Amino acid sequence: MTHTVPLIVVMGVSAVGKSTIGTRIAERLGAPFQDADDLHPAVNVEKMRAGVPLTDDDRWPWLDIVGIELASADASGLVVACSALRRGYRDRLRAQAPTTCFVHLHADDLVLMARAEGRIGHFMPPSLLASQLATLEALADDERGLVVDVDAPIDDIVDRAVAGLRDLGVTPA
Repeated sequence: MTHTVPLIVVMGVSAVGKSTIGTRIAERLGAPFQDADDLHPAVNVEKMRAGVPLTDDDRWPWLDIVGIELASADASGLVVACSALRRGYRDRLRAQAPTTCFVHLHADDLVLMARAEGRIGHFMPPSLLASQLATLEALADDERGLVVDVDAPIDDIVDRAVAGLRDLGVTPA
């Protein structure tokens, strides 16, 4: 299947802005947006709400669902907000949707903690941020993607991401 807009995963740890930035990238590219958090089984959400980090056994079925969503996208493409913290998790997504490109949102640990503590009503407690930071594996040189620091206003971050995707040949010039 040929996509006029590519398959993009906006990745990173909790509170980095995946949903906000992902939504804006999708709007800019004319693609639908999906938050992978909405695809978690209820048992995963309850574990996280209780402050219990997910195991790989918890994550694999969820990642398969996310990968199927990507692979099932129509010609308009899809932008998904998904932590995708480890290379193995990204490989799992690419197994379903090989053309997926990753936009890794990055911020200083102190900025992330302040953001996590300031969120209201999110099931992911700030206490799990440390486990996510410990789990995070940077994009490898052979992975299609880019890193975008979230140290600027939202429009600037989206501009950087879209320009980076264009430079990678992921989106039309």
